[in-house]
Amino acid sequence: MNKKWECYKPDENKVNELVKLCNINEIIAKVLVNKNISKEELNIFINPTRKDFHNPFLMPDMEIAVNRIIKAITNKEKIMIYGDYDADGITSITVLKSFLEERGLDVFSYIPNRLDEGYGLNNEAIKKIYDENYKLIITVDCGISGIDEVEYANSLGIEVIITDHHEPADILPKALAVVDAKRKDSKYPFNQLAGVGVVFKLIQAISIKLNLDEKEYLKYLDIVCIGTISDIVPLINENRVIAKLGLKLVSQTKNIGLKSLLNIAGFKQIDSVAVSFGVAPRINACGRMGNEKLALDLFLTKDYELARKLATKLNEYNIKRQEIEKKIFNEVTQIVENKEKENTCIVIGENGWHHGIIGIVASKVTDMYFKPTILICFDEDIGKGSGRSIPGFDLHEALMKCGKNLEKFGGHSMAVGVTIKKEKFEEFKTELEKYASKCNITDIVPIINIDSELSLKEISLEKVRELKILEPFGEGNTVPLFLFKNLKINSIRSLSEGKHLKLTLKEDNYMIDAIGFNIGELAEKYCLDDKIDIVGSLDINSFNGNDSVQIVIKDIRKSY
Repeated sequence: MNKKWECYKPDENKVNELVKLCNINEIIAKVLVNKNISKEELNIFINPTRKDFHNPFLMPDMEIAVNRIIKAITNKEKIMIYGDYDADGITSITVLKSFLEERGLDVFSYIPNRLDEGYGLNNEAIKKIYDENYKLIITVDCGISGIDEVEYANSLGIEVIITDHHEPADILPKALAVVDAKRKDSKYPFNQLAGVGVVFKLIQAISIKLNLDEKEYLKYLDIVCIGTISDIVPLINENRVIAKLGLKLVSQTKNIGLKSLLNIAGFKQIDSVAVSFGVAPRINACGRMGNEKLALDLFLTKDYELARKLATKLNEYNIKRQEIEKKIFNEVTQIVENKEKENTCIVIGENGWHHGIIGIVASKVTDMYFKPTILICFDEDIGKGSGRSIPGFDLHEALMKCGKNLEKFGGHSMAVGVTIKKEKFEEFKTELEKYASKCNITDIVPIINIDSELSLKEISLEKVRELKILEPFGEGNTVPLFLFKNLKINSIRSLSEGKHLKLTLKEDNYMIDAIGFNIGELAEKYCLDDKIDIVGSLDINSFNGNDSVQIVIKDIRKSY
């Protein structure tokens, strides 16, 4: 698929100013200028400290929530934390439960089963909580949409404190407190925290109110960091402070569950990549497979042997998840190639697919074909599905316009969840295809944003090592990409049975290695001495004790 390359042209005066001001190299300065980071924000971006956290009491209803929890601490009440089954939810429960138990509270948790109960508050769960004589529920990473459920809890005499980070509707649940920086009346200076980030602000506020030492809430930054990076929120502003400080704690974590999980994931370096691809998938695999409590038990246990066993179990679930995901992905791509390739969007429904996994597959199919994708798994006459979109096409709006055949749906422009009767599927599919065809989706071309054009002589091991100052990378702070033109292919081959591409490239007297993951088939397209242009990130390859710079290829084409 052809992609459009767009290269930033940073203001050279600003670049030179940053080089002098921060004593950094020109490559880093260009990246920072491209990010539009002001001089005031620069120090926080490069060297955040614990003093860079915002005042938690600026968050709506924080004072009310804190006062009620302190009352519970004083009266030795028992509290139910109601969470979510993903990594953000699991870490949110871990942090709040651990902190409150250290204050002497009796704290329990409830996580709805993804396959049976779905996401968020539900009345059956609230009735169970009521039957066990709880008078206070604190939600984490959920609750903002639970208007009817909170009303039901109120009718039973249960008080509810909501802590959430999702978009609220025009009407808020009538909870005792609704702590969410996305509220329209919020005065909090940053509204992109993960659910665990909101929990962190809550324990920070309680600590301030109780005159506790800062370490009483800061010591949880390792777990807060895991949830924040896992939830793919933008790693800017306060999230960057959480991630950058938190990663330092992750590498020396005292949480034996996290330590066991890091060991089994096998990443040599503890960074955002290790969290995103090592820790998060293993936590999420439990929830996807309907065994969400195992991940929570892992993070809460104080038993080393149990931690090792639970981490092993999480790893096994992740392997099983990968196998199921691969099977569904192969089935979907086969259907697309045989029947759906000419369609503007991909809508496929089948019996027997795993409901907890089709969202990941939908995301991969969307990336592969650059088309909005909705996959639905049917259980008898009812289907539940997940959809993913492409930049420039609002999938949620599309469902608003042509979702009359759906039982229900929710989500946002890039990701949706749907429920539909089997008899209505074909009609819905036709209607969505008709709508998408009118939106000129085929005219949308994926764009690769490039930080700077470089020549090989401009890069060195030292300069690439210095790029680490920009970490942690993630949503909102992506890995810098660079353009290299007119490089001559000195050697070319495929690796791992044709899966990956390995190149040695030459410019004048300078040589560099390049690796292209999952594009091994291009070894047949290019030849020795071909001149190519490459977009990629810069990395250090360590082999047999030797370090060398390599380009990790994002896209490649022949030079013109």
